[in-house]
Amino acid sequence: GLSWQRINLMKHPTLYLLQPGTSKPARRHQFSHCGKSCNQKAHLKQHERIHTGEKPYHCSQCGKGFNQSGVLKRHERIHTGEKPYHCSQCGKCFNQSGMLKRHERIHTGEKPYHCSQCGKCFNRKAFLNQHERIHTGEKPYHCSQCGKRFNHSGKLKQHERIHTGEKPYHCSQCGKCFVCLGDLKLHERIHTGEKPYHCSQCVKSFKHSGTLKQHERKHTGEKPYHCSQCGKCFVRSGELKLHERIHTGEKPYHCSECGKCFVRSWALKRHERIHCGKCFSRSGNLKQHERIHTQKYTQTKPKFNT
Repeated sequence: GLSWQRINLMKHPTLYLLQPGTSKPARRHQFSHCGKSCNQKAHLKQHERIHTGEKPYHCSQCGKGFNQSGVLKRHERIHTGEKPYHCSQCGKCFNQSGMLKRHERIHTGEKPYHCSQCGKCFNRKAFLNQHERIHTGEKPYHCSQCGKRFNHSGKLKQHERIHTGEKPYHCSQCGKCFVCLGDLKLHERIHTGEKPYHCSQCVKSFKHSGTLKQHERKHTGEKPYHCSQCGKCFVRSGELKLHERIHTGEKPYHCSECGKCFVRSWALKRHERIHCGKCFSRSGNLKQHERIHTQKYTQTKPKFNT
């Protein structure tokens, strides 16, 4: 007949496992909340804290509670500044082993997380999750003010500053403030004169990557913006928008003096000179005055962006 051990193993496959190197089953502890099991009572207690919310380990510095002693130790490194994990390639230090592993992928080029839809690879799971929302259309982050949705928490934070008026990024040169770090970096190039984007065709350099892309179309002849009405193509999106007004008849720029409307802002500025009517005793003074209008006209000529 069957031995007692084999009978119990057949009856309770989730509760008993054979001990390594023996025919004796090892008792497993089952969780009452979720049915999971483990072979050590300490692990049972640790897991149960997920369900009970118990956090018996407290930080002596800030009082924050944790459900595992190991998580508390990791947290304490924030206060002590300890970074015991070192990169053998560049010497950079980290306070968590997981962060070191993630960093090492920069050196190895390893991208273990693959998109099942398009095959694109990522070195972080979080980046894969973020990317997959492009395919699913999921936008889990909601603005509490206007209900707008985003697929990335960072984009939501950036958007919320529209409502709060917060501009946390300050230029050290002139004090100007910005909503986004990227906008600050772009602005700082005005002071530094840096032009990090280089055209491979003609050695011309640009402050913005978008301006470089726009410029490269001169070499390639690419015109990616198409009019849905007549099929005409344009290098810049701004040029397409202007062109579309021919079909729609839209004239958004209005003269405050006579009500005349214009397709372009600079055409309105040029028209407004008619209403100036200022008189001068010398032709030189008139010419000097006319430069005010000319400057306004040239300053308001559109600079198209992609």
